[in-house]
Amino acid sequence: METEFSLNSRWLLPARRSHVVRRALAVATLVAALLIVPGVRGWIARAVPGPATGEYRYPFQRATRGAVIRDLQAEIGFYQDRIRRDPTGGLDPASLAGAYLRMARATGDLSWYLLAEQAARRSLANLPYHNTGAILVLARIAEARHDFPEALRLAAEVAGKEEALAIQVTSYLAMGALDEAAGAADQLLPLAPTLGAYTLRGLVQEARGRDEEALADFHRALALEEPGEAGGSAAVRAYLGRLHYRRGRLDQARTLYREALRILPQHPLTLINLAELELRQGRYADAERHLAEVVTITEASPNVFDHAVLRGLARAKALAGDASGAEALWDEAERRLRRDVTDGTFGHRRELARLLLERGRSPDAKEALALMRNEVKIRRDAETLDILAWALTRAGRWGEARAAMREALARGIRDAGMLYRAGLIEQALGHTEATARFFSAVLSADPGYDQNARRVAGLGLWEGER
Repeated sequence: METEFSLNSRWLLPARRSHVVRRALAVATLVAALLIVPGVRGWIARAVPGPATGEYRYPFQRATRGAVIRDLQAEIGFYQDRIRRDPTGGLDPASLAGAYLRMARATGDLSWYLLAEQAARRSLANLPYHNTGAILVLARIAEARHDFPEALRLAAEVAGKEEALAIQVTSYLAMGALDEAAGAADQLLPLAPTLGAYTLRGLVQEARGRDEEALADFHRALALEEPGEAGGSAAVRAYLGRLHYRRGRLDQARTLYREALRILPQHPLTLINLAELELRQGRYADAERHLAEVVTITEASPNVFDHAVLRGLARAKALAGDASGAEALWDEAERRLRRDVTDGTFGHRRELARLLLERGRSPDAKEALALMRNEVKIRRDAETLDILAWALTRAGRWGEARAAMREALARGIRDAGMLYRAGLIEQALGHTEATARFFSAVLSADPGYDQNARRVAGLGLWEGER
């Protein structure tokens, strides 16, 4: 296994230096022992500022392509065999449900979510009391379906557990309840000062516009990464890269994305983020290549990433001037999203509204607004409010759009695209000073936020540059 250091012949010292070796080994043993104590690990995370710029190399053995899937397949087979031998047990189905859920999150294949739900419910039927594992799987599935109130209700049944607090953080974040998300993150960290916990708090800090605190937490997460956490290690680099991207630090973002893909060669979030970076820099073919790696679009195996890939490919075609190619991809993405919204399996109203607005057909504006009015009843995070404001501008309801954007930005987020839309709204309302203030804030958030960046974000390509 690849590690941070290795022993070779030049470190084999003569006998007269053996006391130095013994002392070094004693110190190394003490440090290793301290690292496994949660409280000390938390202290180290607080004390260590994290890697300097560009020093984001993964210190452990990287996963080979397909290794994560093969390991999960083996785990699934193991628990399936145990259940065949003891079909009335409750713990093995809960473990199987957890493995199915991890497979769903690794691949995006919707069928694994359904299998996870079935296994979790079977586990609860066999073991209805003190079955934390099955309840947490059902909570994560509710969250994946964007049923955040149900996810929070289930998490409350096992209050105080690390995973339950993590679900509270992500669900509250999605709903725009940042104070509640921060409270859950602060409760989680003393229990589990880990890569995952610091990553979650970093996301909360970013949503509040607290860049320095977010960077510090992401760096603390990296300081605590361990072998066997490849998914978390790739994800924190993807999130950190995205933060650099949003501040116009594109080279740093690319460095982090590349390292994330060296850890997990087909990490979906990283590939989608990297494709966005390629689009901003005019590398449309590279963007299409990255998106094609996320998932193979098939009718037989619907995937949670299908719509994101199709929308990304459509945007690449449109930016490259291939209008007919873009239309075909948008139409396919729309068909899949409508099927999802209709059957209610995974709540993608916001994604459908975004697609309708991005494609830019006038007759779609009314439906997009109706979708977003329903969506904000349960989600009032900054991104959702931004899309609501977009839909309101298409309907000519500029005053309401201004109120929605003000609410989105009041949460503290520093997003150049949102600030630019706020400027466009103020400009349409004839508010000269506010327009100048928002356009100035755009360049403060991202000094390189130029015409192409706006086109990638859907601000200009279809609405016309202003």
